[in-house]
Amino acid sequence: MLNGPQLLFFFETDCPTCRLISGYVNRIAERWGASGRVVGISQDPESATQSFRSDCSVRFQTVLDTDWRLSRQYDPSTVPALFLLDAAGRVTRSQIGFDKSELNQLAAAMGITVPIAEPFDGNPDSKPGCMSRHREPVVDGEALQPVNVYVARGERASRLTVGAGEDAWEYAARTFRDPLPVVPPTEDRVRLMLDGTPLAPDQVIGLVPPCYGAATVEKIAANAVMAGCEPRLMRILIPLVRAACDERLNIHGVQATTHFAAPLVIVNGPVRRELDFWSAGNVFSNVARSNSTLGRALQLILINLGGARPGEIDMSTLGNPGKFSYCIAENEEQSPWPPLHVDRGFRANQSAVTIWCGDGIHGVGEHTARHGKVLLKAIRRTLATVWSYRVCMLPEAIVIFSPEHVRTLHRDGFTKEDVRRHLWETTGIPLRYYDDEEGDGAQPQAVAQYERVEIDGEPCYRKFRSPESIHIVVAGGTAGKFSAVIGSWVTGPRGSQMVTYPVE
Repeated sequence: MLNGPQLLFFFETDCPTCRLISGYVNRIAERWGASGRVVGISQDPESATQSFRSDCSVRFQTVLDTDWRLSRQYDPSTVPALFLLDAAGRVTRSQIGFDKSELNQLAAAMGITVPIAEPFDGNPDSKPGCMSRHREPVVDGEALQPVNVYVARGERASRLTVGAGEDAWEYAARTFRDPLPVVPPTEDRVRLMLDGTPLAPDQVIGLVPPCYGAATVEKIAANAVMAGCEPRLMRILIPLVRAACDERLNIHGVQATTHFAAPLVIVNGPVRRELDFWSAGNVFSNVARSNSTLGRALQLILINLGGARPGEIDMSTLGNPGKFSYCIAENEEQSPWPPLHVDRGFRANQSAVTIWCGDGIHGVGEHTARHGKVLLKAIRRTLATVWSYRVCMLPEAIVIFSPEHVRTLHRDGFTKEDVRRHLWETTGIPLRYYDDEEGDGAQPQAVAQYERVEIDGEPCYRKFRSPESIHIVVAGGTAGKFSAVIGSWVTGPRGSQMVTYPVE
């Protein structure tokens, strides 16, 4: 290794974000005008590194760090990781993951005057990376190997032997490191779970970020056993895993964020009745086995195959009880409006599963409103607080309307689209909230993009980008005038989008 100034680029050959950023590192190497000063540091063997160089047309020097000595020295939590060193070898700037703004700032610090990353070049503005190899878990004394991101068939699930006289439940809880007890996934139990699907055990349904573990049918079944699922739930768990691995959802970012977000599962169509999902009173509670175990199976898959354990990759500041299980069905029978999956382009008689990433529920109790507009005023006041009362245009929200509240709205002639548009038009943040004496308002570049409107006679910034940013679901019991708002994680190109998959 040369003494600085240098730019060190730590990467893994199977990390999609490392592949994404490599083209920008190429531009830095070309424009820095200092031959050999950009050094790629591969955490993988020679053969995988050579393929990476070829696939990504790498035009800078690369060295191997298969013993992770350099990785431990600089200790990036995830890759890609960039470290800018001065002439004395001291780190003057670093960047973890992919972020166009940070890349341009890094280049400017190196004396490069032209932008390295353009805002509309077809790539996202930012994307999180994968756990650095030197921090990955070790299985049977061997570090995890690079994965083939295009694999269709995966290795069969590992077989573990419980020692004589050892309690199988305690062994499972200790081995799979989950704070709640899990059902031991014995071969017989997994075999019975596999009877719930015609798919081959080694078929890969998806690669689960951020560690991109292969979610084979057999491994999905093992996690379903641990969660307490019945074999028939494999029918819906398979498309749910496909939806969770869909790039539009960006479960990668959700798994690594400091936000509250957890994936919320919403079940629609005839499958609700066929598989005994619950949609009425206590819908968010521990009221039905199908709801609780499906949501829990997804969370176990995200942890055991995706690798996002709390305190390691999952860095949520406060977390969300939905990370144990977050699954409901829509109460379609008590709704005069088309259900969610119809909004998403499916037929009413189809079955579908939707996944959307949000924080906990914000309850809205409104018992005295006799008219729809008065009721919606209570809803929009809660919507205004999503993410933060001074953040606009960034978030989305789901409004969970109870059947009693829906009856009030329907009696006043509100359709679902009427409700959505009314909430969008009347939910805003007064401009005066940004004029506090301490000067702690939103960043000027963000406020400049906010849409100004007048609401209730006061100048406001509109809270949501469009009516489509507000999703509506009917759920809960028929007695009690309580509804709820669930705020989103970051949305749009940099964040997460709602994803719906059919259930056959």
